[in-house]
Amino acid sequence: MQTYWLRREKARKFKASSDMNTVAETEQTEEESDNAEETLLAFSVDRDQGMTKIERLVEWNVEVLGKLLQQVIASRGGEINDIESLSRAEKSIGRGGGTVLDEFTPIIPLKRFDVGDLRARRRPSSIDIGDEAKSQLRSYLSEIAGMYRENPFHNFQHASHVTASVKKMLARIVKVDGEENGFAANSGIQCVNNDRHLDDLVTHGYGITSDPLTQFAVVFSAVIHDVDHPGVPNAQLVKEKTRNAEIYKKSVAEQNSVELAWDLLMSDEYSSLRACIYQTESDLRRFRQLVVNTVMATDIVDKELQALRKNRWDAAFSKESPPSAEKDDDRKATIVIEHLIQASDVSHTMQHWHLYKEWNERFFMECYGAYKAGRADSDPSVGWYEGEIGFFDFYVIPLAKKLDRCGVFGVSSDEYLNYAEANRDEWAREGKALVEEYVSKYDSEQ
Repeated sequence: MQTYWLRREKARKFKASSDMNTVAETEQTEEESDNAEETLLAFSVDRDQGMTKIERLVEWNVEVLGKLLQQVIASRGGEINDIESLSRAEKSIGRGGGTVLDEFTPIIPLKRFDVGDLRARRRPSSIDIGDEAKSQLRSYLSEIAGMYRENPFHNFQHASHVTASVKKMLARIVKVDGEENGFAANSGIQCVNNDRHLDDLVTHGYGITSDPLTQFAVVFSAVIHDVDHPGVPNAQLVKEKTRNAEIYKKSVAEQNSVELAWDLLMSDEYSSLRACIYQTESDLRRFRQLVVNTVMATDIVDKELQALRKNRWDAAFSKESPPSAEKDDDRKATIVIEHLIQASDVSHTMQHWHLYKEWNERFFMECYGAYKAGRADSDPSVGWYEGEIGFFDFYVIPLAKKLDRCGVFGVSSDEYLNYAEANRDEWAREGKALVEEYVSKYDSEQ
C-alpha cells in the first residue's frame, strides 16, 4: 500500500528516507487519512532548504497540534483570553508532594456537549491561533524534540510515529453502533446539517469525538510520552538506583517524561500557547489528568498496573456491564484512550511487515547496545525470536482484539488485527535469520 505523500509526490522520483516512510505510512491512503495534507506538508519539504530530519518532524507535529488547537478554541466559541488568573492553579498542579502516578484516576470525567453546543460551534478553519501562539508551539515542540535522546528506538522519530497513529485512530472512531463518524472524518461540525446527526455526534466514542480538548491532550501525550527516555527499561533504572528511580519507584521513565514536558509547558515563554489549550481551571485540570493517564498507560510492563487495567476493562466492557450512563461512558472513554495510546505505542507491530521489521531492529539495537554497555543482565539476542512470538500472542494480538471489542474504531480494528497476525506469522518464518542479521550488523558498526 502506498503512502499518501509518496503517491502525490511520485513525479519527483526521489527515494524516501526510512524516517519519512515510517510516519507517513501510518497515515495510509488518501481515503483513509484524516487531513492527509498535513503529512504532505511535512514530508514534501525540499531538502535543499537545509531542514534536518528532526526539523521536518517538528513541522509535521506543529501542523497536527495546531489544527487540533483550532478545534479546541472553536469548541469554546473562539475565546483566547489572557490566563494570568490561572497562574496559581498552574503552579499548584503536580506540586502536592506526591508523584505523577499518584495523580492517576480510573475515570476521567469528560466535558459533555449537547446538540445546541455543537450547532453553535464555530468552523475550526475560521480560527486563527495567532502568530505568537504558533511560534510558541513550534518552539515548544523543538525543545521537546531536543529532550529526546538519540536512542535507536525511543527517540523523537518514534514519538512522531506514535503521534501519527493516535491521530489516525482518533479519526477512525465511529459511533458505538457502527455508524461512520462524520465529525472526525470531515474535521468540523459544519458538515452536519440536521439535529439527528448532531445528536449522534454527542455520543460518538463515548464522548471523545465531540470534545476537542480530549483529542488534543491525547495527541499531545503521544508527542511527549518518551521524553528523556534513557534507552533501558524501568527495572534497570531501579536496579541502578538512579535519581529518578529513587523519586518515582515505578513507571520511572513515564513519570519523568510527564514532569519534564509539563514543567516546560508551564514556563513563562509559553503563556500564549497555554491560553489556546485552556481558559478555565477546570479545563486546565482536565488537560493535566488526560496527559497523566495517557502517558502512564504506556507502561505496559508493570504487573500491578496491568492487573488494574484488566479489571477496569472487564468492568466496563464485559457483557454484564451496566447500561450506558454518563459515568459509565466516562469509564469507557478513559479505557479507550488508554488502549488507543498503547496500540499506537506498538503500532509498528500492526502495520506493514517492512515497518515492523525496521522498528523491531531498532528496538533490538537499543536493547543489545544496553547489554554491551553493561546495563542489562542477559544477552537479548538469546530469546529475542521467542520473545517476539510471545509478545504477539500475549499482548499485541489480544490488544488488537480489544480494539474491536470496545466498538469505536470501525474497520481499523480488523486492519490492526490482520497486520498483527500476518507479522506474527512472518516473524515465525524469518525471525531467527533476522536476529542473526541484527547481531552481525551491530558488531560490524562498532
